[in-house]
Order: sequence, then structure tokens, then C-alpha cells
Amino acid sequence: MKIKYIIMVCSIVTILSCNKDVLNQSNPNALTVEDFWKTEDDAKRGVNAIYAMFYQNGGWSRWMYFRLDLTSDEGFSNSPWVELADWTRFNYINYNFWEGNNWTWRDTYKAVFRCNQVLENVPAIEFKDAGLKSKILAQAKFMRAFYYYYAALLWENVPLVLSVPTDPGVQHTQNTLAEVWVQVEKDLRESLADLPEQWDAANTGRPTKGAVYGMLARCLMQQHKWSEAKAALDYFFTGNGKNLYGLVDFKDNFRADNENNKESVFEIQFSNANKGGDGDEVNNNMGSNRAQFFAPRGIGWSDGQARYWLVEEFKKEKTTDNKIDPRLQYSLFYKESLEDFGVKTYGRNWEWGDKEAWFKKYSRDYYRNNEDYYSEVNNRILRYADILLMYAETLNELNQTGDAYQYVNMVRNRSNLRNLAEAYPAISNNKDAFRDRLKIERALELCGESVRWADLKRWGDLNSQASVDKVKLRDPDFDNFIINKHIRLPIPQIEVLNNPNLEQNPNY
Repeated sequence: MKIKYIIMVCSIVTILSCNKDVLNQSNPNALTVEDFWKTEDDAKRGVNAIYAMFYQNGGWSRWMYFRLDLTSDEGFSNSPWVELADWTRFNYINYNFWEGNNWTWRDTYKAVFRCNQVLENVPAIEFKDAGLKSKILAQAKFMRAFYYYYAALLWENVPLVLSVPTDPGVQHTQNTLAEVWVQVEKDLRESLADLPEQWDAANTGRPTKGAVYGMLARCLMQQHKWSEAKAALDYFFTGNGKNLYGLVDFKDNFRADNENNKESVFEIQFSNANKGGDGDEVNNNMGSNRAQFFAPRGIGWSDGQARYWLVEEFKKEKTTDNKIDPRLQYSLFYKESLEDFGVKTYGRNWEWGDKEAWFKKYSRDYYRNNEDYYSEVNNRILRYADILLMYAETLNELNQTGDAYQYVNMVRNRSNLRNLAEAYPAISNNKDAFRDRLKIERALELCGESVRWADLKRWGDLNSQASVDKVKLRDPDFDNFIINKHIRLPIPQIEVLNNPNLEQNPNY
């Protein structure tokens, strides 16, 4: 059962009164900090308000997908909304573009604020169950790390706000990327002891130890801390998590059916129970907008689509019974899908451009003919197949290439593909050749799952003109990519102007 995170507690304002001015009266119906943080129920509401941030437009309800999927070499935009399309092709002219930058920055720090509220106020609350109190605090630390992880991917040099400001005019100091990673690691490690291996059904969707170790491994891998990343991932293979996770039918990872299954390590719980507006209203939309914005023409807004090289890559290698990789059928919409798989998507036809493809993951074509803003399909932030490929990458970087093959094979074998060594014997134990192949393996398994931007950064594929030129062969939008500039977003200019402690990111 999905948790309905609809309790909105955020932004509690303390009213200060210094005189008897009749125009400066406290609202007797408004909760203050002193009135609210008193009971276990208050603490539960406070932590649930953090999860409610998943439903804000600047994050995983809508704009995060544009930042991570369309800016990478997997996707692009031909939207008639020119400024939106420009932001997916590195034309960052308006640093204050609300939908492309400001809203995501805003909602990141709203989420961090809610985490800090819990971390500051819950310790003073008396609990009958000390374990529950510890779990609430651990969730807040995990979620703060979660939001700063993505802030590090997007802007890199961001302020670390680790407490609730007592002065609304406080101007926070900017931190370096290295300092942000240190804080992400710290919060994740501190959350470990008090988060369970699994939650009961009523609390499905909250982070587990597996979610912590997975996010910790991602953080460490981005810093090339390979030994530490392996230690984190060992949880899934030699630790307590080794019997908790596994692979399921590939398509079940992207539908509302069979969610939170054995392959799920951490996923955002979306719901179509509320079909209200955006923001913090009581009946705020709790669904994902992704399918509406990424659906093909005539089905949704078609503001984002997939690069066709993915279709071509899927078709380069046949299965053991000489068929097309079955993952293609559930990963992408493309013109030849009816011919290749006998599948007529969405029950209708539309006009196709030359070599045109669309992201199919998280769509609802399996039971309806259109999309809307209220998709109930959960977003899989971390799944076991990704863990397997992360472990293989880590082992390879530690010069244990021979040991890495088995974990790639587990992913390939699910799709009825031959073992990697049999299919590509020239790789052998060559570390660089294995890494190059792993880049393709990750694209085939994980395309459209918002991991590719982090991959490109981690691999150093955006660090030199020579490497960017290779990326351009797959994605011509990288013609606009400037080294040491577009690897990060510009900080919203309004933030820089309002805070003298902030410097705009390099070369902007």
C-alpha cells in the first residue's frame, strides 16, 4: 500500500511583537513553533511534510526529469516553448528561468528546510517509543542527503543550510562541491543505524538501509572513492541485504502494477488520489507529470523525447533465440515497434519524424490512450539492476574486472542475452574496454531513469573537448556544450543578487 504523504506542516512562522501596535497582531489561528512541536503526532506530521516535497513541480513531480533525462545524451526537447527547449540544449540565457532553474532550487531548499525543522525540534519531544523517534530523525537525515545529492549533480557549489534560520534575512555562505559531498556522506552514514532493513506495509516508501547504502554508493562513486563505494554496495551481496533484493519482470519496474517489488530499492510513491493544483494545498496533486510532458504528439505535451541512437543500440545485439532485446519494447516508443514486437502503442497512430523515439518508461499505454498530470506510477529512484551495474563498475575500477562480469551478466541474462564474455570476447580483462561496454549496458538497462547525467559526469565524458565530441555523435545538442561551464547549471541569478555570499558558477 502506498503512503499518502499529504500532511503539510512547513513554513511555521514565529510572530515577534515588540510593541502594542494594533497593526502588528498575531493570528490566533496560526500555529507557531512553540505551539506545534509538542507531541509524537507533531513529529510524524513534520517528517511526512518532507515526503510531500516529492509532489512539488520543481522536483520529481515534473522538472527534475527535464534536468536529468533531457540534458543528457539520452534525450532532448523540440518543445514550441523555446526557452524550455533551450534549457535542454545548454542555452542558459535566462538564469532565472523559473521552470528550468528557480523552481528546482526553491523546492530543493524547501525540502532541506523541512528536514532541518525535524532535526531541530523532534529531539526535545518526549516519545513513548524511543525507536520511533530515532527512525523519524534518521528519515530526515536521509532526505536531506537525498536533496543535497541532486543539488550537487545540478549546481555543485551550493550553500549547506543545516539549521532553521532564526533570522529570515540570513545570507548563507556558499560551499564547494567537495564540502557538499562530505555532508551528503555524513547524513547518510548517520541515518544508517536507525533505519530498518524493511518497513511494514503501512510505511512502504520510506527509506530502508538498502536505500541508504545505494545512495551512499552513488555519492562515493561520483567522487571516485571506489573502495568505499564497494564497501557500501557489499551490503547487497555479502551483507544483510543479500536476500532482500532481486530482479523481476523488466516491465514491472515502470507500471503502477507490482510496485515496491523485490527489485525496488527506493521509489517515490505517486498517487492519483488527489487531482488538485500545485503547491501546498490540502488536496495538492500527488501524481507525476512526467508522462504528460514526455508522451508522443497527440497523447501528451511531447516536450521531451528520446534520442534514436538508443533504438539502434538495442538492435545491435540479438537474444539467444535471435530476437530483439525485449527491453526495447518497454523502454521506448518508436515507429517500427509494431513491426518489431507486434505492439500498437496507446491504441492509436500518429505521424512520425525520421528516426524519432519517445520515452516509454512510466507511461500508461498498457491500460489507457492518453496521459494527464496525475500519473500514479511510482518513480524508481534506485532498483536492484542499477545496484548490480554499479557494483560491476566499482569492481572494474578496483582492477577486479574478472569478478565484475557476473553482475553484468545477471542483468543481461534477464533479457535473454548471452554472457558478456561470450558476446564481446575482445574485452577480456581490459579495464578500459570493460568500462566502455558498461556505458552501453547502463544505457540499455536504465535509459530514461534519470541516471545518465550523473554517469556522464562520473565517467569524465564531459571534462574534455575530445570526450564531448564523442558524446556529440549521439546528441548534436552537445555542440553547445562548453567545457567547465555547462557541466553544472547556473545558480539562479536572483539568489546571487540577493546574497553577497554567493558567486555565480564559473564561466556564467
